[in-house]
Amino acid sequence: MTLQELFDNPAALPTAPKVVQDLIQSFDKASVSTEDVARKVALDPVLSAKLLRLANSAYYNVSRSIGTVEDAVLMLGFVAVRTLVISSGLVNGFKEVTGLDLKQFWRYSMHTAVAGKWMAKKTRDNQELAFTIGMMHAIGELLLHSAAPEQAQALDANTAPLAQHRLDVEKRTLGFGYAEVGAELARRWQFPAEFSDAIEAFPTPLATSPVNRLSALVHLGAWRARAELEQQTEEQLRASAPADVAASLGLTTEMLIDDMPPLDELSAGLEEMFR
Repeated sequence: MTLQELFDNPAALPTAPKVVQDLIQSFDKASVSTEDVARKVALDPVLSAKLLRLANSAYYNVSRSIGTVEDAVLMLGFVAVRTLVISSGLVNGFKEVTGLDLKQFWRYSMHTAVAGKWMAKKTRDNQELAFTIGMMHAIGELLLHSAAPEQAQALDANTAPLAQHRLDVEKRTLGFGYAEVGAELARRWQFPAEFSDAIEAFPTPLATSPVNRLSALVHLGAWRARAELEQQTEEQLRASAPADVAASLGLTTEMLIDDMPPLDELSAGLEEMFR
């Protein structure tokens, strides 16, 4: 199977909600009307409901109840709303995937996203891009399980879908891995190039010159999320830390382990995206 054959399967390419497509395009625009954003989100009842639950969640800890999409946009700001709506739209695009625990998959993705955002604040990189790309960095695994379930489940028998060496196993068996699938999906959804570039490069961020900083942030976020998923001990966490990738961003292993808050704390309230 080639990458093109995978995408030729009608089951492989979910449709992004219109409002998500519009917000994705806004990354390339200098200014966007908050009123226009609110109007577009309000047209999608599922995303509207999720946005209001998120706006009133513990993650934002606002002082008053937010009852309308317009209030949410004004209170949270366009950038935060864009991130939440895109992330919720991605989650909503996959209702059921054979062979994958979707709740576990999105929890891992969310942990990657919040870890990436926390690090981006430290490194003064774009926090919202780090979060959004972190949320979708492994989406190619969903497509593989949707469009090629037999091949994906055969791989699952030997290597868990989110395991560290999963990409290597997929490349040896299929000729490509979920990072390449996710990057191609980003292109087909017409995301800005920095999305597809970061997703494709995140497994080996130091292979590009100069280093793709967003892919490095996602690489480190995925490491922390995977360690949480595998319930690694502190000793295992320190042994597995990608110190060279951290150093490329001016970070240290100690910062990533001793200074970073628990991932459940960083993501408290964001579980609303999965409902």
